[in-house]
Amino acid sequence: MVEDPLTTADCLQITREVGFDHLLMGGKPYTTSCPLPFQADSVRTARDVTRATLRRWGLHDLSDDAALVVSELVTNAVRYAMYAPGRHEIELLLMRVAPHVLLAVADPSDEVPRPKEPDFVSENGRGLYIVETYSQCWGWDPLARGGKAVWALFRTDH
Repeated sequence: MVEDPLTTADCLQITREVGFDHLLMGGKPYTTSCPLPFQADSVRTARDVTRATLRRWGLHDLSDDAALVVSELVTNAVRYAMYAPGRHEIELLLMRVAPHVLLAVADPSDEVPRPKEPDFVSENGRGLYIVETYSQCWGWDPLARGGKAVWALFRTDH
């Protein structure tokens, strides 16, 4: 856990300035986006893209924690996208907003992510607990096209 976390207001301000609908269109500097198919192995693809992007940005030290968080976000997106009517697209977005890295996963579900009390015996229910533990802060934003982007913010030393 980061020792000097941002306040919730700071996190919300950063995400509002970024604007997920705009960012998901791609082509922005220091931004990587990757469409992910609606399948379980998208988690591995998301981890690989995250690690490669962070290495390219010179942020190798962040790659393990970020890959773990992305795994949880994509797992949740795949799980909830299956219940969304119509489309099942998922998209990974990584953005460098120095001194932060923003990771986001967009999915078509309008269901609000709700942390559960972690049950360390159960196979599920720990995802958002892990996201909260390893990131500086996390949250979600509704998308204009429907669905949401669930995001996590990391502070870098660079």
